Amino acid sequence: MQSTILRSTMRAARPVLASSRALGKQPVRAFSSTRVAQSGLNSLHTFTEEEQMLRESVKRFAEDVVAPKVREMDENETMDPEIIKGLFEQGLMGIETSADHGGAESSFTAAVIAIEELAKIDPSVSVMCDVHNTLVNTIFRTYATKEQQDKYLPLLAGSQLGSFCLSEPASGSDAFALQTRAEKKGDHWVLNGSKMWITNSKEAEIFLVFATVDPSKGYKGITCFVVEKDMGIEIAKKEQKLGIRASSTCTLNFDDVKVPLENVIGGEEMIGKGYKIAIEILNEGRIGIAGQMIGLAQGAFDKAVPYTYQRKQFGTAIGEFQGMAHQMANIATEIEAARLLTYNAARLKEEGKPFTKEAAMAKYYASVVAQKAAGSAIEWAGGVGFTRETGIEKFWRDSKIGAIYEGTSNIQLNTIAKFLQKQYS
Repeated sequence: MQSTILRSTMRAARPVLASSRALGKQPVRAFSSTRVAQSGLNSLHTFTEEEQMLRESVKRFAEDVVAPKVREMDENETMDPEIIKGLFEQGLMGIETSADHGGAESSFTAAVIAIEELAKIDPSVSVMCDVHNTLVNTIFRTYATKEQQDKYLPLLAGSQLGSFCLSEPASGSDAFALQTRAEKKGDHWVLNGSKMWITNSKEAEIFLVFATVDPSKGYKGITCFVVEKDMGIEIAKKEQKLGIRASSTCTLNFDDVKVPLENVIGGEEMIGKGYKIAIEILNEGRIGIAGQMIGLAQGAFDKAVPYTYQRKQFGTAIGEFQGMAHQMANIATEIEAARLLTYNAARLKEEGKPFTKEAAMAKYYASVVAQKAAGSAIEWAGGVGFTRETGIEKFWRDSKIGAIYEGTSNIQLNTIAKFLQKQYS
């Protein structure tokens, strides 16, 4: 396990890096080498030193600790507990969480960078980190009461995995058709129902569960509850999936699960406002999934392309044939375009600007590029790429989920189309 811990590294570096946090303060070289202009505009590849340090730290962790375990975890369809422990030790499970709550207190873009770098090695580990940071932690930071933040954020930053529980057998894209009920009885809420397709559910200790307190109110009855595993959640069927196999995806059953009254996220005033939390948090979460997909695409590309310059046919490296070279150039361009869409959405979110359309574009396009890049990588490597030994085929299997979870591709296109209609009609 690496000895460098992100949390302590960020804290130690913070005084030195204070002046570099404002992206617009860096000098930009003009066309003339004798002129240097101050500009508030920077490329989307401009990062703070903290973000650059994070990328390097996560890259080392992924290559040194995760990579040797990827194939075994995929074959066994189980996440190695040492990987989860390592994510916490590296400070990667509280990236935006305040230092007072044990987190790294870094940026949202930093979280996307971590998700991207992990996905280059294993998208299963990446999505575990993604859901924990962009959904679970963000809900606590944004909507929870101070008491809830003080209790749960240190646990989520230090040792306990979180899970986001919205989908049900009868509510997927139509998320607000959920049927899990919460009834107030004395000093508790009692939850009954089932959740399906829940990420991190096998290993999680803290669950954010969406349930309706009054079905007659439709989506305005939906409320978000903090439920701890030992309150009685049944972890039922674990799905056997095409890809991201090491990431647990389970059905959860709630049979008269008692939850304290104070465990409504945001307190009593947020009863019936769970729909607002779900809509807003999924917009942010989609940028995280886009980060996972661009990392996956780059990971497949990085594995396959070197092989094309080693493998010779007709006396020439196959990567030097024009047809192959053009394919690789095209995929490299599409990966970069998806990356820029993703970084742009992340920066818009950080700046407090509208980002819903941009998040949908990033998530949609990154998932398309991930499938295309991973599929092409298999073909470039030929028969070797089709075998499990190289790990290239795993990227293709993992890529398929990008068009499905946290809003299908059609849902993203609907979102984009609504913005276009509003703009042009």
